[in-house]
Amino acid sequence: MGNSSSSGNKFHSSTIPAMTRKAGVSSPEELKKFVEDAGERLLVVDVRNPDASVEPGDQKSLAVAALPSDTNRPKAVSLIFDRESNSMPLPEVDPDTPIITHCGGGGRGQKAKDFLEKNGFTNVLNGGGPKETECWNEFGDK
Repeated sequence: MGNSSSSGNKFHSSTIPAMTRKAGVSSPEELKKFVEDAGERLLVVDVRNPDASVEPGDQKSLAVAALPSDTNRPKAVSLIFDRESNSMPLPEVDPDTPIITHCGGGGRGQKAKDFLEKNGFTNVLNGGGPKETECWNEFGDK
């Protein structure tokens, strides 16, 4: 009697990422098309900070996905976004290079996107980060 209607309160798993995605984070579909269109020109800019005393929240996402290196994520570079100065180093690429910014979940990724655009970069998306698994699946291995 009372057991049959319990499924009415459940969320479908496909609706949860869209509900929790931070403002400015591109959809998985946008990211997939962006990556395909970019091809070899794609640059992924990881703005996370490995220093736990500065960004303790980054430690969780770093455990899931390490910072770029020569052997890990060859199309990615680590350019730390500094909250205090609201800035970051600029990538040494043409301003029209297709760039995906990310942090752990998208907050600093959006700040980085805005900063790059203010500095003349014209083809930038915010990919969120490892916490946004559907988005991350489109570019996290790049």
